Amino acid sequence: MKKLFLITACALGLSAVSAYAQSSYTLNVSEGTSGGLDSAQVIEKYTGLAEVMSKALGKKVVVVVTREFAQLEEGMKSGKMDFVIARPSDYPARGVRDYKYQLISTSKPDGNCLLIVPKASPLKNINDVKGKRITLPEKISYMSKFCSAELIHNGFKLETEKIQYAKEQGAVIFYLDNQLADVGGIASYSGVAKNLEKTGHRVIHTSQSQPYQPLIAHPKFTAAQIQALKKELDHLDETEPGKAILKPIGIKEFDTKASDQSLLDLLKWLGQ
Repeated sequence: MKKLFLITACALGLSAVSAYAQSSYTLNVSEGTSGGLDSAQVIEKYTGLAEVMSKALGKKVVVVVTREFAQLEEGMKSGKMDFVIARPSDYPARGVRDYKYQLISTSKPDGNCLLIVPKASPLKNINDVKGKRITLPEKISYMSKFCSAELIHNGFKLETEKIQYAKEQGAVIFYLDNQLADVGGIASYSGVAKNLEKTGHRVIHTSQSQPYQPLIAHPKFTAAQIQALKKELDHLDETEPGKAILKPIGIKEFDTKASDQSLLDLLKWLGQ
């Protein structure tokens, strides 16, 4: 029955969930453009986290999948979202900077852009990439922005480079395998990155590490409530039940000691 309620709430969207505002909080989840799961599967992934948060707050937390970036931005701007956890880290970073949301945690390990090539490629490092054909995930995606920032910080002028965009990270492999690109950019936390040995590709450059999947809270929550949440999240990686909550999300632990400044620095690094 609990799962049915969560799925129904997601299907009806923010307006329906708002009807439960007096008895529950919303945890809005965004996995960016790379997620291939349907809403029910995403809800299943984060139900354990929502239950931990419910325990800390003494009030039910309902998982809501937010796929549209515009909806995510507007939800924070208008203050309709109680909690946000997002894989495109620039959104919760702006939530903290622009809409006064409070950082609860980031997720470990941090995020990186990986530049990859076929194993037989003669390219060895990022300096070899200049002038080559580069394929990144679709231009709107967080990782495309992330990889672009890494190239810029390494002296690349994007307007003069041969950059093309694939629909999703899995398609980056297709471009490389069919000799449509020399180099690809992917997320370190992606399924593609976890299978490079199997697909026959190697990493020639790992970007600067940046905060991954921040969890933020609406300004209305008190310092005591934020601390209660941090206390519950802080030791999940130390118990088997806690690890069972972290595993579906794809992280090793929550970093409750992360600072607002790390998110502000990310936005600056991204040129935002």
